[in-house]
Amino acid sequence: MIITVTLNAAIDKSLSVPNFRLGRRHRTVEQRTMAGGKGVNIARALKALGQPVIATGMAGGATGTHIVEELTAEAILNDFVRIRDESRTNTSVLDPTSGEQTEINERGPTVTEQEVELFRDKLLYLARGAAIVVLAGSLPRGVDVDLYATLIRELQKAGVTTVIDTDGEPLDHAVRAEPDVVSPNVLEAEELVGHEFAGEEERLMAVREIAELGPREALMTMADGCVAHVLVKDKPCLRRVRIEPREPLARRGSGDAFLAGYVAARYEGRPPDQCLRFAVACGAESTGRLGAGLIDPTQARRLMGEVEVEEVALPVEVG
Repeated sequence: MIITVTLNAAIDKSLSVPNFRLGRRHRTVEQRTMAGGKGVNIARALKALGQPVIATGMAGGATGTHIVEELTAEAILNDFVRIRDESRTNTSVLDPTSGEQTEINERGPTVTEQEVELFRDKLLYLARGAAIVVLAGSLPRGVDVDLYATLIRELQKAGVTTVIDTDGEPLDHAVRAEPDVVSPNVLEAEELVGHEFAGEEERLMAVREIAELGPREALMTMADGCVAHVLVKDKPCLRRVRIEPREPLARRGSGDAFLAGYVAARYEGRPPDQCLRFAVACGAESTGRLGAGLIDPTQARRLMGEVEVEEVALPVEVG
């Protein structure tokens, strides 16, 4: 079983608005409303990929009820802790004529210590039957930035593989708790290591630097694939994984589809290079859809043939 954790779950509204301009009145040509938040998106993709998954987290108010109802309607197993404050609604506006996407994410609810403790107990109970736990997305207000790190340590004691996908201070704390996998995008990775990347070599150095902070594996997602520091037969290796970028309908959630593909392949016991190849194929396939976590597994598997995996020599550290 795979568990995905979404502590700041949401209702996501995705709107397609041609020739979108600020200050003007527009009408949508397509729209979609779905349960969202990174962990929820990953759970949706894992379900589409045929993997056993339970989505958990926190949900509050009428919006929280709507989140749970949407997941249930999608036949995604879920078990959320109900909180008093209202869960958030996020809005994404895609201009199909330019490909530009504008996202407005609400701050989300304030969570009490008692509600956090209830969630912790639920997660550790669910984890008894889990092989992998994916902790993903932002933390709600009132939650200690060290929470992900604390959960990672507790899950590892239970022998569960841990995957983290967040940003900012929660990510900084989480990687030092030595999760099995961390998956930032380029901006998140730059913030984590404290500097911008000038080119390919610096990105490769960065994933190794991130791995040295604690994670066993580091996957940095990019528009055309990823750079990865993975373990091949327990030895650290660098990989550059590429696919010819597709004409995207929307990029929102492509990183979630990428991580779902990696986790699905890893859950099946695939070799690291196959996991990376499938992850990139899933991320690319998802960009053709309005709504995060939507993926056609048949098309994703076909795209695997277009993914190139290059073994890269570990850069020599200076000084």
